[in-house]
Amino acid sequence: MPWSTRDTMSLREEFVALARQEGANRRELCRRFGISPQTGYKWLARSATLGAAGLGDASRRPHHSPGETSPELQQSIVSLRQQHPAWGARKLARRLSDLGQGCLAPSTVNSILKRHGLISVQASSAATAWQRFEHEAPNSLWQIDFKGYVSTAAGPCHPLTLLDDHSRYNLALRACARQQTASVKEQLQDVFSRYGLPVRINADNGAPWGSPREPGQLSELALWLIRLGVRVSFSSPYHPQTNGKDERFHRSLKAELLAGRSFQDLAQAQQQFDRWRRIYNHERPHQALGMNTPASRYRASERAYPRTLPPLEYGPNDTVVKVGWLGEVRFKSKRFKVSAALKDHEIALRAQPGREGCYDVYFVHHKLREIDLREA
Repeated sequence: MPWSTRDTMSLREEFVALARQEGANRRELCRRFGISPQTGYKWLARSATLGAAGLGDASRRPHHSPGETSPELQQSIVSLRQQHPAWGARKLARRLSDLGQGCLAPSTVNSILKRHGLISVQASSAATAWQRFEHEAPNSLWQIDFKGYVSTAAGPCHPLTLLDDHSRYNLALRACARQQTASVKEQLQDVFSRYGLPVRINADNGAPWGSPREPGQLSELALWLIRLGVRVSFSSPYHPQTNGKDERFHRSLKAELLAGRSFQDLAQAQQQFDRWRRIYNHERPHQALGMNTPASRYRASERAYPRTLPPLEYGPNDTVVKVGWLGEVRFKSKRFKVSAALKDHEIALRAQPGREGCYDVYFVHHKLREIDLREA
């Protein structure tokens, strides 16, 4: 099957970056990207011989400059800054080095930017770094959210973003017409097919992830993820910093792409999203990663996306009951509320050791709540 014409260069770079990761299953990646193994190995070979230039349809000349700050090198710095106005001296210096155009100290780049009037007080204050805890491996945790609202001439655009916690790799940046379960599920199916399944996904309590009025309650989307074997967690109410890396990604997206821009329609917005996403993942040095790129730290998950949902299974000592109307269950002549989204689903009540009359309530692996028959 041929490459998608949506962004061929981006797909080639992304495939090569993932296939080069240690322990990567290259044939499985070929299947996920919809190409033959012969095509996949062809691009790996070209990349190994010619670098990034080997993945393009047209040749790319590398630019080499001497160690001194020549007029040509200064012009390269200015041009790169003009392409990426929100990048600071550290990112520019690292990107120039990655491109083989020179090895300069960030302080030197900073001086050149000031000399050409390309650093303002506002830009300096906006460059404050965020420090965050990170998970030890890719796909341990993904963070998902919508980036507010972007208007287009043809209607609303809601950018859906999905970020890997460990590597900051952007797994999805999609222009959606609506913030609905069906839209998100469709995008996640595409992401899961390409990158595999994560261990956990974190979201806020708003729709379509959770229940704004009842924080922690499961939605239809959360039930689907749990059935897939993905753990679901929610940010604390009024604490968006729990999804801090995705929030920081939103800041970069706004500063480097959305600010001062307008789009004709969703298709044009998606085209620009795809272009910027490739730069973010494969070119843009990330300060929190030691000025490496997210692509250098990400690898695809070994957990493949199943074509059908696995059956519900509970332990032999569990009491299995079906959830009724309004998300209520009846157990030992008492009624308990779990979640309206669970109507007609089976859940398990598991007795707590040493606590008579106390039960943990589960949907598959997800603990819904605890109940105490003595207090009900």
